Amino acid sequence: MAQSIAPQQLRQPAPHKTQRLGKVSLLLAYALLFAWAILSLFPMYWMLVTSLKEGQNVMRLPPELWPSAPSLQNYHALFRRGDVLRWLFNSAFMSLAVTGGHVLFGAMAGYAFAKKLFPGRDILFWLLLASIMVPGWTTIIPLYMLVASLDWLNTYQGLIVPSLASAGAMFLMKQSMSTLPSELLDAARIDGASEPGIFWRIVLPLSKPGLAVLSIFTFVSVWNDFTWPLFITSQSTMRTFQVGLTLLYQTEYNHDADYGLLMAGASIAAIPVVGLFVFLQRYFLQGVTLGALKG
Repeated sequence: MAQSIAPQQLRQPAPHKTQRLGKVSLLLAYALLFAWAILSLFPMYWMLVTSLKEGQNVMRLPPELWPSAPSLQNYHALFRRGDVLRWLFNSAFMSLAVTGGHVLFGAMAGYAFAKKLFPGRDILFWLLLASIMVPGWTTIIPLYMLVASLDWLNTYQGLIVPSLASAGAMFLMKQSMSTLPSELLDAARIDGASEPGIFWRIVLPLSKPGLAVLSIFTFVSVWNDFTWPLFITSQSTMRTFQVGLTLLYQTEYNHDADYGLLMAGASIAAIPVVGLFVFLQRYFLQGVTLGALKG
């Protein structure tokens, strides 16, 4: 008697066809990702290429995808004018100090909100969330008046102190530390570990992905900040790189746009941001997927 075949078996595709479709789909996905990566990186590539062009070659039509005679003249011209090295130092010092403050205070507050029980914890956390909804432009004038009353204009403390902590950093670290097992912390307490020891030796090492994400976001935001340094600095030696480059262009090149010089400055400004992301990329990807793995 012949064996009967189920209708479901008749409708199933052959194994080799399924594998072929899977390979085609994978190749198509890689091709789309590669095309998207090229489109995303092209503005940065064009910025770098433009910074290597001289004079009228910047506006040549059709545009050159690579300069026929690349030159570092724009970089030389940039460093010959203004206190560029001092501006870079100010931006780096401000960005590192504010990033360190966000990481330290955000981690301490996040640990308290995530793993500590104290009266009014939930009310304080909701107030913290409510403060995130307040636009920064509404507080910049009162903050400027406060800094001016403290005689902090044209000072490093005026650049750094108002931004040392933020509600967003505390919220991010609270969400990250909520995924840590409380049993591990209780076991450390049973073994006699102090609260500072638990925080420094257990909580912070396990929170590296969240700390990396916070570091990248904070550093990029502060490094690219223009409004606040523009408000409180009037001396050239206290300006940040973004403010100094903009004012240098307005005072010396307002008669004719020198895009090669601007692209040279933009290329230098992009180096720390790209370097930080490459250095912390592994932790950054872990931090982005951390919430999806919480179960």
